[in-house]
Amino acid sequence: MRVIVLGGAGNFGGRIVRGLQHDSNIELLSAGRSTRAVPGAARVPRVCLDIAAADFEARLRALSPDLIIHCVGPFQEQDYRVARAALGAGSHYLDLADGRDFVTEFANKLLETAIAANRLAVTGASTLPALSSAVVQELRKGLSNIESIDLVIAPGQRAIRGTATLESVFSYLGKPFPVWHGGRWVKAWGWMDLRRVNLDVGKRLAAACEVPDLALLPAQFPEVRSVRFHAALEFTVQHLVLWCLAAIRRAGVAIPVGRWAQWLDRRAAAFDPIAGDRGGMAVTITGKAIGGGRVRRTWQLVAPAADGPEIPCMAAILLTRRLAAGSSVAPGAFACMGLLTLADFEPQFTRWRITTRTEETAA
Repeated sequence: MRVIVLGGAGNFGGRIVRGLQHDSNIELLSAGRSTRAVPGAARVPRVCLDIAAADFEARLRALSPDLIIHCVGPFQEQDYRVARAALGAGSHYLDLADGRDFVTEFANKLLETAIAANRLAVTGASTLPALSSAVVQELRKGLSNIESIDLVIAPGQRAIRGTATLESVFSYLGKPFPVWHGGRWVKAWGWMDLRRVNLDVGKRLAAACEVPDLALLPAQFPEVRSVRFHAALEFTVQHLVLWCLAAIRRAGVAIPVGRWAQWLDRRAAAFDPIAGDRGGMAVTITGKAIGGGRVRRTWQLVAPAADGPEIPCMAAILLTRRLAAGSSVAPGAFACMGLLTLADFEPQFTRWRITTRTEETAA
């Protein structure tokens, strides 16, 4: 199967290229605006492809791909041109999108096109919602319902962040977005709503962020009353800087934070020498046990800080291998929920020395 990774030399694309390069079922190409080699995968052929170019679709079709993996973020301001081009070229399509609107509208915009092409198109093949929803499904076993879902990601300071990732984060800084709380939609503000969280990687300050799960999980679990997502940086001062910028933007002052991504990344790197060596993730649900009382279940993940960015790449790698092995798939366009189980991720966790645990208490 011929697989083209768009953004193959980037932070996440490079990791996917390295993860797939030795699979005998895959003919791999790394694509981007330049043809620089992927570190650790110098032998993978490279092609020049610019997703913004007028001839992108024609050039993509000429390469006869079987699968396109789209890693060129940020996705918040993108349309579905790349996905349509992939389907038009007779290819399956995966992306690592984290933009809420992009992911939630994906099926509505592309379902008919994917079915007509007899191909699979999947968005959000990343930590959110691919891994997060798999964790929720696992935690839900033995419960008659779910009352609340609480998600926290605590990246390691030493992890390579990437400009596109920071631009994605800054896109909703100080901007309002709806969250499902107490059985109704209420307003939250990007990188505000600070709270303390106690994780296996330590106590951290955490801020509200806009992610696809805030819309997808209430739809998947209609009985749920509240869904929250927070990001927990390692250093409090970084949170406070972002909170101040968010407050300024919330007050109506137009500040071009997205343009400052590289500059802010360099300033954040000053903390690397004193940073810890771990990042983490936590998913907590409360619900009612079948034949019992209310319980709280928490799943926690701890990863070496430098290897934390491997986690957003795992779902795309797993699905690509499944397709390359000839597994039958139903055509259509979907967010990446229900396609992978938590057990599917376990071999990847072991490879990267990532540990997980689950605990249950009375709620």
